Amino acid sequence: MTITPTRAGLEAAVVKVTGGRPLTGRIPVQGSKNIALHLYAATLLVDAPVVLVGAPDILDTGVCAQILAYTGVHVAADGGRFAVAPAATVCPVIHPELGRRVRTTVVLASAVLARAGQVTLPYPGGDAFCPRLIDRHLAAMEAAGAEVTADATSIRARCGPGGVQAFTVDVATPYGPSLGATVTAMLLAARASGTSLITHPSVEPEVTETTRFLAECGVGIHFDDQGLHVSGSERIGGGDFTVAGDRIEAATMIMAAAATGGGVHLDGITAAAFPDGLTAALSAAGISLTDDGDGGVHATPNGPLQGIDVATGPHPALPTDTAPQLAAMLTQAQGPSLIAERVYPCRDTHIKGLRAFGADISSTGQAISLRGPAHLHAATAAAQDIRAVTALLIAALTAEGTSTIRGMYHLRRGYGHLLANLATLGADITATLEAP
Repeated sequence: MTITPTRAGLEAAVVKVTGGRPLTGRIPVQGSKNIALHLYAATLLVDAPVVLVGAPDILDTGVCAQILAYTGVHVAADGGRFAVAPAATVCPVIHPELGRRVRTTVVLASAVLARAGQVTLPYPGGDAFCPRLIDRHLAAMEAAGAEVTADATSIRARCGPGGVQAFTVDVATPYGPSLGATVTAMLLAARASGTSLITHPSVEPEVTETTRFLAECGVGIHFDDQGLHVSGSERIGGGDFTVAGDRIEAATMIMAAAATGGGVHLDGITAAAFPDGLTAALSAAGISLTDDGDGGVHATPNGPLQGIDVATGPHPALPTDTAPQLAAMLTQAQGPSLIAERVYPCRDTHIKGLRAFGADISSTGQAISLRGPAHLHAATAAAQDIRAVTALLIAALTAEGTSTIRGMYHLRRGYGHLLANLATLGADITATLEAP
């Protein structure tokens, strides 16, 4: 089951799933997509070779490697290693087409701005399940001394002769701290002269792991009651750094197994890596997590799944990137469930697809309500963002009959071996190309 990872090929690909098989077995967890994407940007700051170990084998890794190479650094991404050798000078441009394929475009641009004193970038791409503002990113650039201008296709930021300067910036939004803007500000501050302060910073693992990376590379950085303090450095070291296991992929596999009445053993992640809100949601639904003592975790159902009332939120609350998959799982739970979105204005692009399978699900404002257990039937469905496509796959694994799922380009942006892992667990799943 192999699909050539090109955009054209993946957009023509469909997955056929014959549901009704309990998923059980043991599989590895990839390196975290969301953490890795921010670490790729951070590697642009280093003055010595750096290797990220455990980089996920996803399309976004390849896109980021090409973006970095376009700026002039040497990049080799293969076999789970993302190796970067710094360039003497950095081209101050984020590739205009590649930059529209990933969400972390502005974070990448902040590292270029920190190195070169100027940058031109396209508007970011990635998942578009709701409007996703970049105003706090641009506020950080301005706070660091850059003049920021924009037109219909691109954004330009330019500092004075002294480059980025120490600053104070608030990254709070009406929905909580901005994860991406926190990292943007960190990368700018790492190269600024003096100590910068980021108030109301995010503490998501993407932030804390990037903080750990910078600290290991020699940047003075710490949290306290005021916020996140970063002391800039003229030289940032390199070395090897391991990407943490992907808690979102792990949760996806747990939910897929539970929806089909099975259980899963995951290698490369422990229960401690799951935020409290996710652990609590799984427990309330009737799923236990038990460490195996060897760096892995068992996820075991305690009986029939139960309906739950939960809300997403900033770490350590329930991650928003697990909400669509959770909804798919809860179609098989006893009684009503409610999932409230507290990170974005809305997140409901999976609703239409789940209804096509026969789910009793609806959304009102930021709340999604559903009732189970639903007898799902085969359907043809598609989605245009990573987690929504994954939710449809979970529904197809549960449904009676053979379903067709489109949106594999988006799936491969976030999951390196999801289809193969599902097959290992016993799924009847094949990937094919549609006839033109």
